[in-house]
Amino acid sequence: MPADHADEPLRAGVEHLQAAAREMIAASRSLLDAAEELVEDPKAVQSMVASLGALATAAAAKLRSDAAACGGSGEPGDDDRESGVERIHLS
Repeated sequence: MPADHADEPLRAGVEHLQAAAREMIAASRSLLDAAEELVEDPKAVQSMVASLGALATAAAAKLRSDAAACGGSGEPGDDDRESGVERIHLS
């Protein structure tokens, strides 16, 4: 087996890692740009926090609704032993 042929998978792996690293760098730059915009516009932060709060409230309501439909109360501490699920509380 020639040395060049044996190095081919290694070379391909390195190229994939380099491409992934470039994507991570680009994503980090975008995240930093967004963070900079948020720092410069406090109203955008308030709007984002309000949106995340509304999303969390809607998700919690959906989870409670789904739990109630399955016979649970949706509250922590429910024991669903009939369904084979046992919650173990850690302190």
